[in-house]
Amino acid sequence: MRNPFVATQPVRVFRFEVRPLAPEQARTLLRVAEGDRDEPLYRVALALGLRLGEGLGLRWEDVDLDTGTLGVRFALQRIDGTLRLKAPKSEKSRRTLTMPASLVAALHTHRVRQLEERLATGDRWKEAGFIFPNTSGKPSEPSNVLKRFKRLLVVGGLPAQRVHDLRHCAASLLLAQGIPPRVVMDMIGHSQIATTLDLYSHVMPAAHREAAELMDRILATDG
Repeated sequence: MRNPFVATQPVRVFRFEVRPLAPEQARTLLRVAEGDRDEPLYRVALALGLRLGEGLGLRWEDVDLDTGTLGVRFALQRIDGTLRLKAPKSEKSRRTLTMPASLVAALHTHRVRQLEERLATGDRWKEAGFIFPNTSGKPSEPSNVLKRFKRLLVVGGLPAQRVHDLRHCAASLLLAQGIPPRVVMDMIGHSQIATTLDLYSHVMPAAHREAAELMDRILATDG
């Protein structure tokens, strides 16, 4: 005879505020990271918008440096206290991406450096095919990657970030350049375009201004 939900307290939804690096800050990061062992990982995150677990889960068999493509097939996750490869939860997260030429070149250099490191390490190297392993070839500990990243931010005088935030930087930069949200959604692996638009709504006002200015030029009748 009465609605029991009337007396309930609705769950409050807190929106995550994205504060990605600006273009010049992203370039500063790459400058201070030049030659760093993790530099190629940062480049992958910035260029393709991969999650940290997706980046650390990449294996050399997942990339084709000749065609410039990279497949996201697994993510490195801690399961029962052990770092393991796990398939993405959604089909959208499982994707094949085209790499920019600068990233392909960086991975070529990284592969040569890794082979040299493997030879220098000798029997202590445990080959598992990872593109971004630790110094013995095993899966990289995400917390250690984050510690090194934070030290690099301090060196560059950059705002506090997580490695995961480079993913947000990639999406924001793409949207700011006029790349359609649907393309950005597919690149970063969102299952719904509403998620992409909601997370990166801070980019939309500038895009709307550019659209208005473009429409002015199209419809101009004064000459």
